[in-house]
Amino acid sequence: MADAARHLAALSLPSGIEEGSVFRSLFIAYPDALLLVDRAGAIVLANPSAAALLGYDAGELAGLNVDVLVPDSIRPRHAAYREAYGRAPRPRPMGTDMELVAKRKDGSEVMVEIALSPLQDQGLPFVVAAIRDIGAYPRVKQALQRARYSDHLAQLGRLAVDTRDLNVVLEQVPRIAAAGLQVEVAMVLLLEDNGLAFRVASGVGNVAGEEIGAHIANRPDTPPGYVLSQGRPVVIADYREERRFAVPPHYLDAGLVSALAVPLSDRGRVIGMLSVRSREARRFGDEELRFLESLSNLLATSLQRVQTEEALAHAQRLESVGQLTGGIAHDFNNLLTVIQGNLQVLEELPALAQDAHAQQLVAAALRASRRGAELTGKLLAFSRRQMLQPDVVDTRALLHSLADMLRRTLDQRIHIAIDTGADCPPVLADPVQLESALLNIAINARDAMPEGGTLHFRAEDCGALPAAVQAQTQGSFVALSITDTGSGMADDVKERAFEPFFTTKEAGRGTGLGLSTVYGFVKQSKGAIAIESQPGAGTTVTLYLPRFEDSGHAASPAAEDERADAPLPRGLRVMLVEDDAEVRKVGHTFLVTLGCTVEAAANGEQALASMRAEAQAQDHGASAPFDLLLSDIALGAGMRGTQLATEAQQLFPRLAILLMSGFSSELLDADRDMPASWELLPKPYTRAELARAIARLLG
Repeated sequence: MADAARHLAALSLPSGIEEGSVFRSLFIAYPDALLLVDRAGAIVLANPSAAALLGYDAGELAGLNVDVLVPDSIRPRHAAYREAYGRAPRPRPMGTDMELVAKRKDGSEVMVEIALSPLQDQGLPFVVAAIRDIGAYPRVKQALQRARYSDHLAQLGRLAVDTRDLNVVLEQVPRIAAAGLQVEVAMVLLLEDNGLAFRVASGVGNVAGEEIGAHIANRPDTPPGYVLSQGRPVVIADYREERRFAVPPHYLDAGLVSALAVPLSDRGRVIGMLSVRSREARRFGDEELRFLESLSNLLATSLQRVQTEEALAHAQRLESVGQLTGGIAHDFNNLLTVIQGNLQVLEELPALAQDAHAQQLVAAALRASRRGAELTGKLLAFSRRQMLQPDVVDTRALLHSLADMLRRTLDQRIHIAIDTGADCPPVLADPVQLESALLNIAINARDAMPEGGTLHFRAEDCGALPAAVQAQTQGSFVALSITDTGSGMADDVKERAFEPFFTTKEAGRGTGLGLSTVYGFVKQSKGAIAIESQPGAGTTVTLYLPRFEDSGHAASPAAEDERADAPLPRGLRVMLVEDDAEVRKVGHTFLVTLGCTVEAAANGEQALASMRAEAQAQDHGASAPFDLLLSDIALGAGMRGTQLATEAQQLFPRLAILLMSGFSSELLDADRDMPASWELLPKPYTRAELARAIARLLG
C-alpha cells in the first residue's frame, strides 16, 4: 500500500487538496465494484460497491482469494487463465461478447462484465478489477426475461407431448405461469357446458372462494365474465382503480393489486381463460401478455388434441360396435328365419289347425320372434347399417306433418312456410329415413338462426336433374328443398358439409354425422343432393328423389302385410342357394308351398355346376334352366352370392336375381353396386315377404 500511496502522491492535484483523501474517496464512492488484486490472486482492497454486489460485509473481501468469487464449475479454468494473464498482464474488458457470472457469498450468481487494468506500468504489482452488474441493464433484463419465458414454454411443450393425461397438463399450467411471471396467483378456469358459470380447473395461490372445483358466475360484472364478454386479453393495472366490473373484496383482502387474463379458445370459441394476479401495481406489460397467450395456446392445443383423440377413439368404438352388431345380426337373423319359418309351417299344419291352445302358443312364439327381429333392426340402426325400405311417399302430406311437429318443438321465433302443389307427384323412398333426413336439415337450419328466422319447405316436380347437380343418375325426380335465413356457409365449409364428423357447431352440440347421413340416404335412394349457401344469406339444401311413376300404387308396407301371399306363376323354377342347412330348409318349404319347383344348393360353385348341367341336359342353350336365382350373399368360404348372380346372369341373361342376407352391410353394399333389375330380401323373412319380393322382381 505504501507503493500505491507514493504513486498517487506523485500525481499533480490542485493545491490545498490532499491526494490520498481524494483517491480514497474515489475508490470508496465508485459505483462499480472495484477489487485491487495482487499477483497471487489475493484481494488487497475492495470498495463498498464490491461488498454489496457480492453479498459480503465491509472488510470481509480483503484477504480472500478471487477464486472464491468464481463459480465452482469454471474455477479450474479460471485458475489457468489467471496464471497466463499474470505472465503477460494487459488491459482487457471481459463479458462484452460472452456471459460471465460471479459467485456471491450465499452461493447465488450474478451476471457481470469485468474490466482488468494492470498497474505494473506504474510500478505497482497489482491488477484493478472493475466489476459491473449487467443484470440490471434494461436490454439484459428483457433478454433474461424472454429466455426464462422460453424455458417455461418449452417445459409445458414437452409435458404436452409426453403425457396423454389432460389433468396433468391442467395442473402444471398455473404453476408454470406463476413461476415464469413470478406472481403469487395463477388459475385455469373452464366454462361449463351450459355457459352459466366457470369452474376453477387448477391453480396456485388460490384465494378464498376460488378453490379448485369452485364455480364463478359467468356475468359481465364478474372478472372472468368480463374477460369472456370482451373475447380478448384483459389487463388490470390496479384493482383499486377498476371500474369495468365489480372487484371481489377478498381480492383486495389478499393484497392482490394487478392482474392479467387471456381467453382460452378452441377453434375460435372461448372455452375458458388463464388468469394471473400480482401484489404489485401495473405489473403486466406486453412481454407478460405474449407469454401468457403462448401458454394459453399450448393449453388449448392440448385440449384439442385430447378431444380429437377421444372423438377418434369414439368413432373407432362405434365402428367396432357396428361391425360386431352386424355380425351378430347376421347369425341372429338366420336363427330368426329358421324360428319364424318353422313356426309359420306349424301354424298351418292340419293337425294343429283346430287346436286353439297350440295356435295360441305358436302365435305367442311368432310375436316373440318378431320382437327379436325388431331388436336386431334397432341394433343395425345404432350402427348405421339399416336396410332401407323404399315405399311410395306423398311429399305434400309428409312436409305438412313434419311442419306441424316442428312448429311445436322449434323456437317460436322461427316461422315455417310450406310451398307444395296438390299435383306434386310422390317419390319412391324409405319414408322413415326421408323424414329423419328432413329433420336433420331442419335442426341444422334452426342452429343457424339463433335469433329466429324463416324455415321454408318446398316440393316440386323437376323432371331430370338440373345440369348444376353433379350426379350419375337418370330418370325423373322430385326436388325437396329446405331454405333457411340463417348465417349461411363459407365456400370451404360448404365443400366439406357432407364429410363425416365435420361440424362447425360447438362441442357437445354436433357429431358431424347429420348431413353425411342425409347424403348417404339420398345416394342410396338413387337420388342426388345439392347445397346453395353464402355467408349471411342463408342456406338451401335440396334433395332430388326418384319420382314414383305408377300413381295407382300407394299401398303401404303395413297394408301389404295384411294381404294374402302375392300370387306367383305356377311351376316357377327356382335355384335356391343357402349355406345354412336349417335356413335352406325353411326357404325350400316356403317356395314349395308357393307352387315353385325348387333345386337347392349349399354354395355358389355347386349351384353353377347344377345350372350348367341342367341347361346341357335340356339343350336350352342360352335359355335359363331356372326362372329365378334366390341366393344368400354370404355363402361360407367359397363364392359370394353377388359373384354367383353375376356369373349366372352372364350365362343366362333372362335369369331373375333375388339376393338375401341377414347381414345388413352386405345388403347395403349389394344395393349400391347391383344392377337395378335385381331385388334384395332382408332376413328374417316370412313366406308372404318372400312372395312379394318375387312378385316385384318378376313384375
